[in-house]
Amino acid sequence: MPFGDLRREWSECGAEIRAAVDRVIERGWFVLGEELERFEEAFSAYLGEVHVVGVGSGTEAIHLALMATGVEHGDYVVTVPNTAVPTVSAISAAGATPLLVDVDERTLTMDPARLRELVEHEKPRLGRRLKAVVPVHLYGLTADMDPITDIAREYELTVVEDAAQGHGAMYGGRKAGTIGDFAAFSFYPSKNLGCYGDGGAVTAKNASDADRLKMLRNYGQRRRDEHPVKGINSRLDEIQAAILCAKLPFLDDWTTRRRQIAHRYNELIQESAVAKPVVEEPTRHVFHLYVVRHHERDRLMSHLTACGVGSIAHYPVPIHLQHAYADLGLSSGAYPVAEAAASQVLSLPIFPQLADAEVAYVAECINSFGG
Repeated sequence: MPFGDLRREWSECGAEIRAAVDRVIERGWFVLGEELERFEEAFSAYLGEVHVVGVGSGTEAIHLALMATGVEHGDYVVTVPNTAVPTVSAISAAGATPLLVDVDERTLTMDPARLRELVEHEKPRLGRRLKAVVPVHLYGLTADMDPITDIAREYELTVVEDAAQGHGAMYGGRKAGTIGDFAAFSFYPSKNLGCYGDGGAVTAKNASDADRLKMLRNYGQRRRDEHPVKGINSRLDEIQAAILCAKLPFLDDWTTRRRQIAHRYNELIQESAVAKPVVEEPTRHVFHLYVVRHHERDRLMSHLTACGVGSIAHYPVPIHLQHAYADLGLSSGAYPVAEAAASQVLSLPIFPQLADAEVAYVAECINSFGG
Protein backbone atom coordinates (compact mmCIF):
# COMPACT_ATOMS: atom_id res chain seq x y z
CA MET A 1 0.00 0.00 0.00
CA PRO A 2 1.58 3.32 -1.01
CA PHE A 3 2.06 6.23 1.36
CA GLY A 4 0.48 8.41 -1.33
CA ASP A 5 -0.81 7.87 -4.86
CA LEU A 6 -1.42 10.84 -7.15
CA ARG A 7 -2.51 8.50 -9.93
CA ARG A 8 -5.73 7.90 -7.99
CA GLU A 9 -6.27 11.65 -7.77
CA TRP A 10 -5.86 11.86 -11.55
CA SER A 11 -8.64 9.32 -12.00
CA GLU A 12 -10.92 11.72 -10.13
CA CYS A 13 -10.04 15.06 -11.70
CA GLY A 14 -7.86 14.23 -14.71
CA ALA A 15 -10.37 15.44 -17.29
CA GLU A 16 -10.54 18.89 -15.69
CA ILE A 17 -6.76 19.11 -15.43
CA ARG A 18 -6.20 18.02 -19.02
CA ALA A 19 -8.66 20.64 -20.26
CA ALA A 20 -6.94 23.33 -18.17
CA VAL A 21 -3.48 22.48 -19.48
CA ASP A 22 -4.73 22.30 -23.07
CA ARG A 23 -6.27 25.75 -22.66
CA VAL A 24 -2.94 27.24 -21.59
CA ILE A 25 -0.98 25.58 -24.40
CA GLU A 26 -3.51 26.64 -27.03
CA ARG A 27 -3.37 30.23 -25.76
CA GLY A 28 0.44 30.26 -25.90
CA TRP A 29 0.95 32.48 -22.83
CA PHE A 30 2.89 30.77 -20.03
CA VAL A 31 4.03 33.34 -17.42
CA LEU A 32 2.08 36.07 -15.56
CA GLY A 33 -1.15 35.75 -17.50
CA GLU A 34 -4.85 35.35 -16.95
CA GLU A 35 -4.65 31.82 -15.52
CA LEU A 36 -2.52 33.11 -12.65
CA GLU A 37 -4.90 36.01 -12.07
CA ARG A 38 -7.85 33.61 -12.10
CA PHE A 39 -6.22 31.35 -9.52
CA GLU A 40 -5.18 34.24 -7.28
CA GLU A 41 -8.76 35.50 -7.27
CA ALA A 42 -10.23 32.02 -6.67
CA PHE A 43 -7.86 31.15 -3.83
CA SER A 44 -8.44 34.57 -2.26
CA ALA A 45 -12.19 33.93 -2.35
CA TYR A 46 -11.64 30.48 -0.83
CA LEU A 47 -9.57 31.86 2.06
CA GLY A 48 -11.47 35.10 2.52
CA GLU A 49 -10.28 38.63 3.32
CA VAL A 50 -6.73 38.32 1.98
CA HIS A 51 -4.89 39.09 -1.22
CA VAL A 52 -3.11 36.15 -2.90
CA VAL A 53 0.12 36.38 -4.89
CA GLY A 54 1.20 33.25 -6.77
CA VAL A 55 4.92 32.44 -6.55
CA GLY A 56 7.38 29.70 -7.49
CA SER A 57 7.33 27.57 -4.33
CA GLY A 58 6.35 27.47 -0.69
CA THR A 59 9.92 28.21 0.33
CA GLU A 60 10.02 31.28 -1.87
CA ALA A 61 6.64 32.30 -0.47
CA ILE A 62 8.15 32.57 3.02
CA HIS A 63 11.24 34.29 1.61
CA LEU A 64 9.15 36.86 -0.25
CA ALA A 65 6.92 37.52 2.76
CA LEU A 66 10.03 38.23 4.84
CA MET A 67 11.40 40.49 2.09
CA ALA A 68 8.10 42.37 1.95
CA THR A 69 8.23 43.07 5.66
CA GLY A 70 11.78 44.38 5.46
CA VAL A 71 13.78 41.43 6.76
CA GLU A 72 17.39 41.66 5.59
CA HIS A 73 20.93 40.58 6.38
CA GLY A 74 21.63 40.76 10.10
CA ASP A 75 18.01 40.38 11.21
CA TYR A 76 16.51 37.54 13.25
CA VAL A 77 13.35 35.50 12.67
CA VAL A 78 11.76 33.10 15.16
CA THR A 79 10.44 29.68 14.15
CA VAL A 80 10.37 26.09 15.44
CA PRO A 81 12.97 23.29 15.28
CA ASN A 82 10.60 20.51 14.16
CA THR A 83 9.68 21.92 10.79
CA ALA A 84 10.81 20.98 7.29
CA VAL A 85 14.17 22.49 6.39
CA PRO A 86 12.56 24.70 3.68
CA THR A 87 11.07 26.90 6.43
CA VAL A 88 14.51 27.92 7.67
CA SER A 89 15.97 27.85 4.15
CA ALA A 90 13.65 30.76 3.42
CA ILE A 91 14.82 32.64 6.51
CA SER A 92 18.43 32.12 5.45
CA ALA A 93 17.62 33.21 1.89
CA ALA A 94 16.30 36.49 3.28
CA GLY A 95 19.68 37.01 4.99
CA ALA A 96 18.31 36.48 8.49
CA THR A 97 19.30 34.14 11.30
CA PRO A 98 16.67 31.72 12.63
CA LEU A 99 15.94 31.76 16.35
CA LEU A 100 14.25 28.55 17.43
CA VAL A 101 11.62 28.01 20.10
CA ASP A 102 10.44 24.63 21.35
CA VAL A 103 6.95 23.30 20.70
CA ASP A 104 3.93 22.25 22.71
CA GLU A 105 4.21 18.63 23.81
CA ARG A 106 0.66 17.74 22.75
CA THR A 107 0.25 19.56 19.44
CA LEU A 108 3.93 19.87 18.38
CA THR A 109 3.22 23.43 17.19
CA MET A 110 4.90 26.57 18.49
CA ASP A 111 4.56 26.95 22.26
CA PRO A 112 3.39 30.53 22.95
CA ALA A 113 4.80 30.49 26.50
CA ARG A 114 8.24 29.58 25.21
CA LEU A 115 7.89 32.17 22.45
CA ARG A 116 7.28 34.86 25.06
CA GLU A 117 10.30 33.72 27.08
CA LEU A 118 12.50 33.86 23.98
CA VAL A 119 11.29 37.27 22.85
CA GLU A 120 11.53 38.79 26.32
CA HIS A 121 15.11 37.52 26.58
CA GLU A 122 16.28 38.44 23.08
CA LYS A 123 14.45 41.69 22.34
CA PRO A 124 16.64 43.84 24.64
CA ARG A 125 19.75 42.44 22.94
CA LEU A 126 18.57 42.45 19.33
CA GLY A 127 16.21 45.40 19.31
CA ARG A 128 14.72 46.11 15.89
CA ARG A 129 16.82 43.34 14.34
CA LEU A 130 14.32 40.85 15.80
CA LYS A 131 11.84 41.24 12.98
CA ALA A 132 9.40 38.37 12.56
CA VAL A 133 7.95 35.12 13.82
CA VAL A 134 7.06 32.18 11.56
CA PRO A 135 4.64 29.78 13.28
CA VAL A 136 4.27 26.50 11.40
CA HIS A 137 0.87 24.90 10.86
CA LEU A 138 2.25 21.40 11.25
CA TYR A 139 0.74 18.34 9.54
CA GLY A 140 -2.46 20.32 8.83
CA LEU A 141 -2.99 21.63 12.38
CA THR A 142 -2.73 25.37 12.98
CA ALA A 143 -0.43 26.78 15.61
CA ASP A 144 -2.05 28.46 18.62
CA MET A 145 -2.33 31.77 16.82
CA ASP A 146 -4.10 34.13 19.23
CA PRO A 147 -1.36 34.23 21.88
CA ILE A 148 1.32 34.16 19.19
CA THR A 149 -0.13 37.20 17.43
CA ASP A 150 -0.63 38.96 20.78
CA ILE A 151 3.07 38.55 21.59
CA ALA A 152 4.02 39.68 18.10
CA ARG A 153 1.95 42.86 18.39
CA GLU A 154 3.38 43.60 21.82
CA TYR A 155 6.94 43.39 20.51
CA GLU A 156 6.31 44.77 16.99
CA LEU A 157 7.07 41.54 15.16
CA THR A 158 5.59 40.57 11.80
CA VAL A 159 3.75 37.24 11.77
CA VAL A 160 4.29 35.06 8.70
CA GLU A 161 2.24 31.87 8.85
CA ASP A 162 3.91 28.82 7.35
CA ALA A 163 0.71 27.35 5.95
CA ALA A 164 2.43 24.95 3.54
CA GLN A 165 0.53 22.05 5.12
CA GLY A 166 -2.55 24.02 6.16
CA HIS A 167 -4.84 24.41 3.12
CA GLY A 168 -8.31 24.82 4.61
CA ALA A 169 -7.21 24.40 8.24
CA MET A 170 -9.00 26.71 10.66
CA TYR A 171 -8.34 28.46 13.94
CA GLY A 172 -11.22 30.11 15.75
CA GLY A 173 -13.33 30.23 12.61
CA ARG A 174 -10.53 31.77 10.52
CA LYS A 175 -8.71 29.89 7.80
CA ALA A 176 -4.98 29.37 7.93
CA GLY A 177 -3.41 32.06 5.81
CA THR A 178 -5.72 34.83 7.03
CA ILE A 179 -4.53 35.24 10.63
CA GLY A 180 -1.00 36.63 10.46
CA ASP A 181 0.31 39.63 8.57
CA PHE A 182 1.43 37.34 5.74
CA ALA A 183 1.18 33.62 5.05
CA ALA A 184 2.96 31.17 2.80
CA PHE A 185 1.38 28.23 1.00
CA SER A 186 3.06 25.41 -0.89
CA PHE A 187 1.42 23.66 -3.82
CA TYR A 188 3.97 20.85 -4.03
CA PRO A 189 2.20 17.87 -5.69
CA SER A 190 1.65 15.95 -2.44
CA LYS A 191 0.00 18.87 -0.62
CA ASN A 192 -3.74 18.92 0.09
CA LEU A 193 -3.96 21.31 -2.86
CA GLY A 194 -1.05 20.52 -5.13
CA CYS A 195 0.03 21.37 -8.65
CA TYR A 196 2.16 19.23 -10.97
CA GLY A 197 5.51 20.75 -10.07
CA ASP A 198 6.70 23.44 -7.70
CA GLY A 199 4.34 26.24 -6.81
CA GLY A 200 3.36 28.49 -3.94
CA ALA A 201 1.48 31.58 -2.88
CA VAL A 202 1.82 34.44 -0.40
CA THR A 203 -1.19 36.02 1.25
CA ALA A 204 -1.26 39.61 2.47
CA LYS A 205 -3.84 41.56 4.40
CA ASN A 206 -3.73 44.76 2.33
CA ALA A 207 -3.44 45.69 -1.32
CA SER A 208 -0.21 47.68 -0.93
CA ASP A 209 1.61 44.66 0.49
CA ALA A 210 0.23 42.49 -2.31
CA ASP A 211 1.44 44.99 -4.92
CA ARG A 212 4.90 44.97 -3.35
CA LEU A 213 4.95 41.16 -3.40
CA LYS A 214 4.02 41.17 -7.08
CA MET A 215 7.04 43.36 -7.77
CA LEU A 216 9.35 41.32 -5.55
CA ARG A 217 8.42 38.04 -7.29
CA ASN A 218 9.24 39.54 -10.70
CA TYR A 219 12.73 41.10 -10.29
CA GLY A 220 11.29 44.11 -8.44
CA GLN A 221 9.52 45.20 -11.62
CA ARG A 222 6.47 47.47 -11.55
CA ARG A 223 6.15 47.57 -15.32
CA ARG A 224 8.49 46.65 -18.14
CA ASP A 225 11.98 48.15 -17.64
CA GLU A 226 10.91 49.88 -14.39
CA HIS A 227 12.31 48.32 -11.20
CA PRO A 228 11.62 50.34 -8.04
CA VAL A 229 12.94 47.60 -5.69
CA LYS A 230 15.34 44.67 -5.79
CA GLY A 231 13.48 41.42 -6.31
CA ILE A 232 13.86 37.81 -7.35
CA ASN A 233 12.36 35.49 -9.97
CA SER A 234 9.57 33.52 -8.30
CA ARG A 235 6.44 33.25 -10.43
CA LEU A 236 3.70 30.65 -10.41
CA ASP A 237 3.50 29.71 -14.10
CA GLU A 238 0.30 29.60 -16.12
CA ILE A 239 0.13 25.79 -16.42
CA GLN A 240 0.46 25.28 -12.67
CA ALA A 241 -2.05 28.05 -11.97
CA ALA A 242 -4.54 26.46 -14.37
CA ILE A 243 -4.08 23.05 -12.71
CA LEU A 244 -4.68 24.60 -9.28
CA CYS A 245 -7.83 26.33 -10.54
CA ALA A 246 -9.08 22.97 -11.82
CA LYS A 247 -8.36 21.23 -8.51
CA LEU A 248 -9.55 23.92 -6.08
CA PRO A 249 -13.27 22.98 -6.36
CA PHE A 250 -12.35 19.48 -5.10
CA LEU A 251 -10.48 20.70 -2.03
CA ASP A 252 -13.34 20.81 0.48
CA ASP A 253 -14.52 17.31 -0.38
CA TRP A 254 -10.94 16.03 -0.23
CA THR A 255 -10.53 17.67 3.18
CA THR A 256 -13.71 16.03 4.43
CA ARG A 257 -12.40 12.66 3.29
CA ARG A 258 -9.02 13.20 4.99
CA ARG A 259 -10.83 14.00 8.23
CA GLN A 260 -12.99 10.89 7.85
CA ILE A 261 -9.90 8.74 7.39
CA ALA A 262 -8.25 10.30 10.44
CA HIS A 263 -11.38 9.67 12.51
CA ARG A 264 -11.38 6.06 11.37
CA TYR A 265 -7.74 5.64 12.29
CA ASN A 266 -8.51 7.08 15.72
CA GLU A 267 -11.25 4.50 16.19
CA LEU A 268 -9.40 1.47 14.83
CA ILE A 269 -5.86 1.91 16.18
CA GLN A 270 -5.88 0.20 19.55
CA GLU A 271 -2.15 -0.32 20.15
CA SER A 272 -1.74 1.32 23.56
CA ALA A 273 1.84 2.49 22.93
CA VAL A 274 0.77 4.52 19.89
CA ALA A 275 -0.01 8.18 20.57
CA LYS A 276 -2.58 9.47 18.09
CA PRO A 277 -2.89 13.08 16.88
CA VAL A 278 -4.32 15.65 19.25
CA VAL A 279 -7.02 17.97 17.95
CA GLU A 280 -8.21 20.69 20.29
CA GLU A 281 -10.44 23.74 20.04
CA PRO A 282 -10.28 26.21 18.43
CA THR A 283 -8.51 24.34 15.63
CA ARG A 284 -9.77 22.39 12.61
CA HIS A 285 -7.19 19.84 11.48
CA VAL A 286 -7.07 19.08 7.75
CA PHE A 287 -4.69 16.10 8.09
CA HIS A 288 -2.15 16.81 5.42
CA LEU A 289 -0.42 14.10 7.42
CA TYR A 290 -1.77 11.65 9.97
CA VAL A 291 1.10 11.40 12.44
CA VAL A 292 1.34 8.96 15.32
CA ARG A 293 4.10 8.71 17.91
CA HIS A 294 5.75 5.56 19.23
CA HIS A 295 8.82 5.10 21.41
CA GLU A 296 10.07 2.43 18.97
CA ARG A 297 9.24 4.32 15.80
CA ASP A 298 11.90 2.71 13.61
CA ARG A 299 10.80 -0.81 14.54
CA LEU A 300 7.19 0.12 13.88
CA MET A 301 8.14 1.54 10.48
CA SER A 302 9.97 -1.70 9.62
CA HIS A 303 6.94 -3.70 10.72
CA LEU A 304 4.67 -1.65 8.46
CA THR A 305 7.10 -2.08 5.56
CA ALA A 306 6.97 -5.84 6.09
CA CYS A 307 3.17 -5.58 5.94
CA GLY A 308 3.43 -3.70 2.62
CA VAL A 309 2.39 -0.36 4.12
CA GLY A 310 4.29 2.82 3.25
CA SER A 311 5.13 5.25 6.06
CA ILE A 312 7.46 8.25 6.48
CA ALA A 313 9.00 10.05 9.46
CA HIS A 314 8.28 13.81 9.26
CA TYR A 315 10.85 15.04 10.42
CA PRO A 316 13.49 12.79 12.00
CA VAL A 317 16.25 15.41 12.39
CA PRO A 318 15.38 18.78 13.99
CA ILE A 319 16.71 21.94 12.38
CA HIS A 320 19.37 22.66 15.00
CA LEU A 321 20.85 19.17 14.56
CA GLN A 322 21.14 19.47 10.78
CA HIS A 323 24.74 19.95 9.62
CA ALA A 324 23.67 22.91 7.48
CA TYR A 325 22.66 24.78 10.66
CA ALA A 326 25.64 23.84 12.81
CA ASP A 327 26.54 27.55 12.78
CA LEU A 328 23.66 28.16 15.19
CA GLY A 329 25.87 26.56 17.82
CA LEU A 330 23.12 24.38 19.26
CA SER A 331 23.48 20.78 20.37
CA SER A 332 21.28 17.89 21.41
CA GLY A 333 19.12 18.80 24.37
CA ALA A 334 18.49 22.39 23.31
CA TYR A 335 14.83 21.70 22.43
CA PRO A 336 13.77 18.57 24.30
CA VAL A 337 10.16 18.41 23.13
CA ALA A 338 11.02 18.74 19.46
CA GLU A 339 13.90 16.29 19.80
CA ALA A 340 11.78 13.66 21.54
CA ALA A 341 9.09 14.01 18.87
CA ALA A 342 11.65 13.69 16.07
CA SER A 343 12.57 10.21 17.34
CA GLN A 344 8.94 9.11 17.66
CA VAL A 345 6.80 10.57 14.86
CA LEU A 346 5.54 8.41 12.01
CA SER A 347 3.18 9.45 9.22
CA LEU A 348 0.65 6.87 8.03
CA PRO A 349 -1.00 6.77 4.58
CA ILE A 350 -3.70 9.41 4.28
CA PHE A 351 -5.00 10.77 1.00
CA PRO A 352 -8.58 11.31 -0.19
CA GLN A 353 -8.70 8.28 -2.47
CA LEU A 354 -7.59 5.83 0.25
CA ALA A 355 -10.24 3.12 0.61
CA ASP A 356 -11.89 2.23 3.92
CA ALA A 357 -10.53 -1.30 3.66
CA GLU A 358 -7.01 0.07 3.27
CA VAL A 359 -7.44 2.25 6.35
CA ALA A 360 -8.60 -0.79 8.29
CA TYR A 361 -5.61 -2.79 7.07
CA VAL A 362 -3.12 -0.13 8.21
CA ALA A 363 -4.75 -0.07 11.65
CA GLU A 364 -4.69 -3.87 11.79
CA CYS A 365 -0.97 -3.87 11.01
CA ILE A 366 -0.28 -1.34 13.79
CA ASN A 367 -2.38 -3.28 16.26
CA SER A 368 -0.39 -6.43 15.46
CA PHE A 369 2.95 -4.74 16.16
CA GLY A 370 3.20 -5.52 19.87
CA GLY A 371 6.03 -3.04 20.37
